[in-house]
Amino acid sequence: MVSNRCKILVKEELRKLGLHFIVVELGEVEVMETLTASQSETLKAALLESGLELMDDKKSILIEKIKNVIIEMVHHTEELVKVNFSQLLHEKLNHDYTYLANLFSEVQGTTIEHFVIAHKVERIKELIMYGELSISEIAWKMNYSSVAHLSNQFKKVTGLSPSHFKQLKDKRRSPLEDVGGKGTSDETTEQMIAS
Repeated sequence: MVSNRCKILVKEELRKLGLHFIVVELGEVEVMETLTASQSETLKAALLESGLELMDDKKSILIEKIKNVIIEMVHHTEELVKVNFSQLLHEKLNHDYTYLANLFSEVQGTTIEHFVIAHKVERIKELIMYGELSISEIAWKMNYSSVAHLSNQFKKVTGLSPSHFKQLKDKRRSPLEDVGGKGTSDETTEQMIAS
């Protein structure tokens, strides 16, 4: 689950099954009852119809938690991230970062670092599109050491400088659930260059 809409969908499906939820957060659901095999299959099918997946594999759940921590910090938090992502993930998920990084790379086919960069670039695109902040204000907000660092990273991922991106009339962005996956940055770059 990467949005509030997803949380609402999950709550609706749980209610339909007569289940009482304690927590429905991004990537995590806790219900009061123990799900029967039938309820689990019904819920799985209903969520799949809405484009969501019910995971019961501990490694898959941990991967989703990693993604959700990153997405929350990059896209949904106004405060600057002063701690590095490895420290943040270690603190939030209570696992050794090396374990998390290896598991993420093995399952996702990309590193946590590349996933973070892809999401930061996507957030930078959004901030550029809003047009409320200068590139140097965006660099500060996104905790880059300099405008040059932001520009280099942005260009490496998209093939465009932030100022060139700003000039494009058709500023395409990717849905959050598609950011950071295999081949995403290449596809995004190709779409943007073709614009």
